[in-house]
Amino acid sequence: MKDFLFVLIFIPVVSIAQTATIHEKAYQYQSGDIARIVKGSEAQADSIAPDTTGMGALSSVELAKEMVPGWNVGNSLDAIPTETSWGNPLITQGLIDSVKAAGFNAVRIPVAWSSHFSNATTFTIDPTFMSRVEEVVNYVLNDNMYAIINIHWDSGWMIPTDTEKVYVNNRLAIMWQQIAVYFRDYDYHLIFAGMNEVHFDYSNPKQEYYNVHNSFNQTFVTTVRSTGGCNTYRYLAVQGFNTNIDNTVSGFIIPTDVTQSRLIVEVHYYDPYNFTINTGTGYTTQWGNNATIKTDTWANESWADGEFQKMKTNYIDKGYAVILGEYGVVARLNLGTTALNASFAKYRRYYMDYITRSLERHGLVPFYWDDGGSMGIFNRSTGAQVYPDIIKALVDTNDINNTGTGVGMLDLYSNPAKYSLIQNYPNPFNPSTTISFSLPSKSIVSLKVFDLTGKEIAIIVSQELSAGTYSRQWNAANMSSGIYFYQLQAGTYTETKKLVLLR
Repeated sequence: MKDFLFVLIFIPVVSIAQTATIHEKAYQYQSGDIARIVKGSEAQADSIAPDTTGMGALSSVELAKEMVPGWNVGNSLDAIPTETSWGNPLITQGLIDSVKAAGFNAVRIPVAWSSHFSNATTFTIDPTFMSRVEEVVNYVLNDNMYAIINIHWDSGWMIPTDTEKVYVNNRLAIMWQQIAVYFRDYDYHLIFAGMNEVHFDYSNPKQEYYNVHNSFNQTFVTTVRSTGGCNTYRYLAVQGFNTNIDNTVSGFIIPTDVTQSRLIVEVHYYDPYNFTINTGTGYTTQWGNNATIKTDTWANESWADGEFQKMKTNYIDKGYAVILGEYGVVARLNLGTTALNASFAKYRRYYMDYITRSLERHGLVPFYWDDGGSMGIFNRSTGAQVYPDIIKALVDTNDINNTGTGVGMLDLYSNPAKYSLIQNYPNPFNPSTTISFSLPSKSIVSLKVFDLTGKEIAIIVSQELSAGTYSRQWNAANMSSGIYFYQLQAGTYTETKKLVLLR
């Protein structure tokens, strides 16, 4: 048990307008135990009146739709002891500009604050580091994206046991008090996330661990709301135990919140571990229903769909947005032969495409975990795309709508030998179905739907496409039951197939 005396002292309200520039700010402890924010010469009160300015009216579920897709600038501000300690260069506006240009709409900024205490005894955050975090936040906001800051692993002091409960909640409150007051004037595009992957005895979690972890989430929400101003209405992300989906559904309790419809639930997904992030022995090189060698037999497409459906049913459908704060697959570049490397690259691309599409179909916001190393998809120094095919899988929502078309996985990521139009799936359908087609070379493509009389009722594709296999959805929600035809024209190739809408 660790004891720490924390005394709150309230000071007069001070109103400071939001600015996009970097402020001079400092922290001082009054009487040795309470932090006050100083912007220039004006001290910031620990709590001020609620302020709706710039906080919008969207529910968290509505907000989530604007954040897709998301990207992590990992292993930088969460590196210990400094931003460059884990091999990445300093984050720059140029890097964030590249992320925006690629098509991302939100950036998760993991932060390890405890390596930057100016006073470790009182958990006082160094003002220089606080300004650096703000600088990176502003890089993201300058590009009209959403930014999320959290307390990341931070050397692992958030232990969810009864013996550590008082200590952790006290330290968590002190740190979030400082962070929340510092960023209080920012509008709704800045989101706070309380923690990261907090766990203890991951393989056998006890009810004790769930309960204590739930108390951490409650401390975070209560502390941020108590600072007032825009923080009264800020969107806040709370984490399930170890951000594991099954543990979340089993033991997570939504914190009490004085503000309605502003909470977001965060989970992560790295199933199956041997394929996604295992860099030691036992790793696998193929994934999914079409895998044939060196693969896990669990955590395939249907497993992923089932996991994400749990989050939709238990949280999204009940009014709480869900972000998938981390997921991804390491690059395996030295498997022995060029053919093995190329085979793994196809399965990696397929995993990223399928998981991303499944997340979006179920309403979760995907945030790819980019560590700047084996999972890095951008060059951290130049902003160049290291894996443009992976980035395309993440940002192109029209690329492959994985709904079980039956198209062979290897066909999806190899140039087809000939033109083909694949039977839609499902068929019959209600109200939407997926139509896939293959192009052996770049072609002007027309994909249309006709009724029984030959009347054109929908244009699904009308553009030039590169060689490859594509899938597009047709939503017939406004159409009557019956038989329809879809026709592909590409170059001199034409093919027509029948589909059936059943109400």
